Order: sequence, then C-alpha cells, then structure tokens
Amino acid sequence: MPASTRYSTFSRSAKLSGEDPQFPTSQFPTNQWLANQWLANRCPVNVRSSNRRALWIATLVVSLGSVAGCTDVERVEARDEATDAGVLQEERVSAKEEPEAALRQLLKLPPHFQLPEIPPYNLPTPEKIRLGRHLFYDTSLSANETQSCASCHQQQRAFAEALPRSVGSTGETLTRNSQGLSNVAYLSTLTWASDGLLTLEDQIHVPLTSDNPIELGLTDGVRASVLARFEQDAEYQAMFFDAFPETEGKITLNQVIFALASFCRTMVSGSSPFDRALRGDKNALTEKQKRGRSLFSDHRFECFHCHGGSLLTNAYHDANRDERTVTFFNTGLYNVDGEGSYPAHDQGLFELTFRNEHRGLFRPPSLRNVAVTAPYMHDGSMQTLREVIAHYANGGRHLTTGPFAGDGRTSPLKSGLVRGFRATDEEIDALVAFLESLTDQEFLTRPSLANPNPSQ
Repeated sequence: MPASTRYSTFSRSAKLSGEDPQFPTSQFPTNQWLANQWLANRCPVNVRSSNRRALWIATLVVSLGSVAGCTDVERVEARDEATDAGVLQEERVSAKEEPEAALRQLLKLPPHFQLPEIPPYNLPTPEKIRLGRHLFYDTSLSANETQSCASCHQQQRAFAEALPRSVGSTGETLTRNSQGLSNVAYLSTLTWASDGLLTLEDQIHVPLTSDNPIELGLTDGVRASVLARFEQDAEYQAMFFDAFPETEGKITLNQVIFALASFCRTMVSGSSPFDRALRGDKNALTEKQKRGRSLFSDHRFECFHCHGGSLLTNAYHDANRDERTVTFFNTGLYNVDGEGSYPAHDQGLFELTFRNEHRGLFRPPSLRNVAVTAPYMHDGSMQTLREVIAHYANGGRHLTTGPFAGDGRTSPLKSGLVRGFRATDEEIDALVAFLESLTDQEFLTRPSLANPNPSQ
C-alpha cells in the first residue's frame, strides 16, 4: 500500500446545518434565530438561497450588526487604541456592500485569499477577537498560572517556538514540536496527525484540558477555579459579557475556546515577498528566489506535491469547498524496526487508527514563514532548512546510532514521492532563498496580534 493517505470524506454539512457535536448551536441561539429570520424575511432573493454558504454569510451579517430591512448596517467600536493596539477600531459596515467584505475586513484578509470556513456557531465579532487576544497571552489560563498559549506560540516565530518539543505548564516535555499558526484558519485538519480535529474549536480544547500530557492543565478538578479567576476580574467580566451577552455574565470553557478560535482566525499572513509576486509584482523576488521557486515546482524536487497552493500545504480548506481533503505522508524520517515503524512514543496517525500502514503518517505543514519556525519536522529533530532539504534529497534519513537507529530510505511505508534527487549547492541555495521569501515581516510584528499587556 502506498505510504501516504489522501481522502475527501469529511463533508461539513453536519456543522454547517447548525449543530456541532461538541459545541451545539443551541448554546448560543440568538444569532442563529436572527439569521434564519433575516434569511426568510429581509434579504434579496439571491441571498435567500438554500445554499449552505448563503446561510453562513447571512449569519455572519447578523453577528456583525443589527439588520433593519436590509438597509444600512452600522457597527461602531471605539476602544482605547493604546490598550488594544488597534484591534477594536471604529468599524462601519454597510449592507450595500457584499457581506463577505465585512468578514474580510474583520479578519484583515488580503485580496488574493479566499474566505476561510468558519463554523456558524462561532462567527467572529470584534469583541470575541479582543477577548481571545487577551486570553491567548494570559498565564492565568493555565492551572498553575505559569504558561499561556503564547508560551509555545510566539509571534516573532510566526507563532511557533524554538524548542524541538514543547514543555507543558508542569514541566513535562510533550511529544511534538509546536507548529506555527500562520493562516491556521485554512488548514483542513489540525495538529500533526489527526483526522478528526477539523476546526479550531475542536483543537483548542486539547491543549487546554488534556491530562496526558498536561499542557495548560485545565483538567476537571481545577477547571472551575481557573474560570473563577476571570469571573472575579472586572476587565474580563466586561470583555466576556461584550463577547457573549446571551450568557448573562456566566463564564464557561466553551466561551474561552470560542474567543481563542476567533483570535486565531485573525492570524492571517499574506504580505510576504512571495505574496507580492502572486499579486503580480515582478520585482518582489530576487533572481535567486525566482530560481528557487521554479525548483520548488519541479518534478525532480517534488516539493509542490505536498506543499502546493498559496498556503504551501495540500492540507488546505476554505469556505468554497464542501468537502475537505485530508492528507498524510510518511517521509522516511525513521525506520526503527526495518518495517517502517517510527519511535514507539509517536507513530503519527497510527496512534488514532491503529492501522499498521498508518505508522509514520503526518500532515504536511504550511511552509508560510518557515524560515523563522525552526526546528523542523514533527519532533523538531532537524535544525535548518538545508538539513530538511538534504533529508528529501537523500530519499529519507539514515540514523546509524541511538535508540531510533534505522534506514528511513528503505522504509516500506515511506511515501513514493520521497524518492531522492540530485541537487547542486547553488540549487539548494536558491531553494532556501525561495523559502525565505515566504517570511512575512508585517505578520511577525503586527500590533493587533501582539500581547495587549506586554508588561505581564
């Protein structure tokens, strides 16, 4: 069997119809009810379609402001810019504009990006984004108050970190490397090797509440006391009420997750030299970078098969796609038993499916901002881009010593795309230069993504 898995079986109809198994719409009925009324009674025929996307857009408009007979929709958010670094600024949205424009403005999407798919039970608002940003950087969100989300997801590293494998709030070393969060809203699956975590709402629950290993440590026994910290804080009381007025001030874990997911969807990176080239700027890339881009798309190197498209991963999904493609590959990083196994503590997708052919299968990450997200691979076992390129040029990795010794080049489970290739030093330099063109300096320093309380 080929050592890669690609399938398109995850239809989103269940969640887009209004009900999610983990976060049912019934918890927040107001926006859904208003959207249905708006669709049925107030909107032009072309919007009052049975199409799922029309319902999604309609719900979005309601979430952005009150609708009065499809006339003007005006929403004004005036907050202290010094406090919130520009996250909440005055916003006026007119119903004369396409509803999509409101979402694009809120998420700050560049013109060459599609809309991300967002579950209708958690449509974004400025208030949710503001709350999520504060929570993302607040160590009060960990049980022992030592870590925040930003401890392992640092903006200057495209929301990755420098450690090979993350360390949880109790000091336990985790199994995998923290991935960067550039354009995380567009990934078809979340984490390195899961075929079931399809939304940010699903995924964020894991680092918050898992007990093996412990990350932030909001386990059953301490969760209420952690949430009480925010209920007892006047500023957070106000932010939670603004974000979730339907709940009358009661703070829940779901609200925390919804706010964090809304903030993470604003982590949109689309201003790199590569992006400028995509938009037609013929001078955006150097000649070396242009040469590297050509090599990247060459069948000799095969990079584009796993890292294609504008996100540079084929694990891509947006609002225009009814089904999501889920793709995993074994790249010959290990072969500890001669039969394709990876180290026993982390065998990739096999950990969920227990199918032998899934040993060593991992999702290809996006290469956006890859030059600042070292170390690389799912376990952080490679330090430089040149080392990664050498791995693929060799057709896998041969470890001659240590507990994980084995020849990944001969793994029977390795993807047929990892065949090895010959490359000159000049070609490798050009390929690295192209990968460096994916760095978005504006994203790495954007004030609206930074810590709102840098003194903490």
